[in-house]
Amino acid sequence: MTGGTAWHARVECGSEVGAGFLVSGRHVLTCAHVVRRRELAPVAVSFPADRELAGIPATVIVHGGWRGGPTDPGDLAVLELDREVPLEPAEFAAPGEDQAATELIAYGFPKGYDEGMLASYRALPGPLISDEWAQLEALTAHGQPLAPGFSGAAATRADGRVVGMVSTVAGGRDIRVGRMLPTQVMVRYWPQLCELIPASGHPPEAVRRLNALVRRAAAEGLNCPPDRLYVDAVGPFGPPLPEQGFASLGAAAGYVMGEVPGTEAVTRFADRLRELLDAPPAPRAVAPGWSPILVEIEHSGAGADQVTVEVSACRDGHRRRVDSRRMPRAAVREFVQLRVDAAFDHLAPDAQELLAFVLPREWLNEPVAHWECGPEDCTPLGSAHPLVVMDRSRYRSGRLRHQLTKKWQQLDARTAPPLHRVDCGGRERPAGLRKRLRDEGAALAGFSYPPGAARPHFEAGLNTPVPVLLWPRTGCTAPEHDGPCAGTAFLDELGNGVTGVPPVELPRRVMELREAAEADDDPDGHWAKDVQLLWDDPRCFPRPAASLHSPVR
Repeated sequence: MTGGTAWHARVECGSEVGAGFLVSGRHVLTCAHVVRRRELAPVAVSFPADRELAGIPATVIVHGGWRGGPTDPGDLAVLELDREVPLEPAEFAAPGEDQAATELIAYGFPKGYDEGMLASYRALPGPLISDEWAQLEALTAHGQPLAPGFSGAAATRADGRVVGMVSTVAGGRDIRVGRMLPTQVMVRYWPQLCELIPASGHPPEAVRRLNALVRRAAAEGLNCPPDRLYVDAVGPFGPPLPEQGFASLGAAAGYVMGEVPGTEAVTRFADRLRELLDAPPAPRAVAPGWSPILVEIEHSGAGADQVTVEVSACRDGHRRRVDSRRMPRAAVREFVQLRVDAAFDHLAPDAQELLAFVLPREWLNEPVAHWECGPEDCTPLGSAHPLVVMDRSRYRSGRLRHQLTKKWQQLDARTAPPLHRVDCGGRERPAGLRKRLRDEGAALAGFSYPPGAARPHFEAGLNTPVPVLLWPRTGCTAPEHDGPCAGTAFLDELGNGVTGVPPVELPRRVMELREAAEADDDPDGHWAKDVQLLWDDPRCFPRPAASLHSPVR
């Protein structure tokens, strides 16, 4: 292997061995799962064509967002070598040439073959699997299969030009299929790759301009919804927004450059991004940002007692799934205790954790704040960490998320808002309450009763973009009465407890109130014993994923 094929690479990370390929003097492409243990073990790259280029230390500088599952998208990583190597990088074919090729060659490193082996496959014509992978099938019933060690290998035409990267291998000698990320999909996760792919359909200067703007946006920390920018760029008659949305601005830009025909969308995307970068900075909140751990619970559709629970950690704008499974409702608490504890391993060391339970509407009064931290730690979760609940239907509503985002942006520049009371004894109809909350621009609403006591009134608050709702889980159960009650006393104390607290800090403040109630001489009599906080800032959470029990997912 010499000359134009010397760019094939062997990648090691701990016990994991995979393949890769050089795309510039210092950059190698491989699969994200090959370097999954990069925080525990060093990444080293070798080039079999030159024995002096062995064990070169490398750093992961781009990660496609792969979360750990065999069907998770974004299984791509860009490695930066600690020095430049004197080899010619790989050359790319134009998008779509994978299906026109009668044979594709992959150079991998199966167990026992440190020098490498070749495998011969072809890409099946037709649509991509889950809009992500091309299926590979062996050309013959004998020869080298795509065994472990081929992950990250370049899939090349007979002339050596790259059309994709092997991402999924069979794992057995009797199975001769695999999957490949075509170049147009790889661009989604590393937009700069578009500069290396010929005949992309876009002028080189337009591609370079958009890539430069994306790099500038990342360097400046621009807070820009990538889905909205994509929709603006392609217009009403362009390709629809992919179901899973975009995890980053770079992914959206890569999709536009690699898969949207014509040059207009690239130009519009770049122009709009330039406007956002050059706009005067908006007022910023002084409170620290949160790093959420999401606990999502949803009816599974497999029976009244069966639910689907997913626990994930949010870091750098990406959702990292810890575990997801279907179970009886009685098993949820123990599952959550164990998986929440595991989710902390995915947060940055200095992260400000926030436990967020995304619940079906009928579960909103569930005492999740009282669930114990674990089998050997009886501390309530809501006293150990800031903990909030969120309404699942509201969380998934694009309309309400849009309105809530605007409301939070307004709150960033304000002092602490007043508490809007929803007392017992009122003769207000639900529609009247909804109008009052909207007309008064309510940001913080307190109910004197739990959701089940007057559900139409409570839902009026949920269906209005009020960012924060609070209520007593065990408050007044018949709010039609006149005169003061326990719910009235709760709102009086609540008003004193949250006065002057910025909304972004309310999760921490409510945690302090729960701690005070637990430490009180009469904890059952303390007004804050059963306070429930619905806190909903869409800017803190990744775009909702597909339904937890969706067969597509």
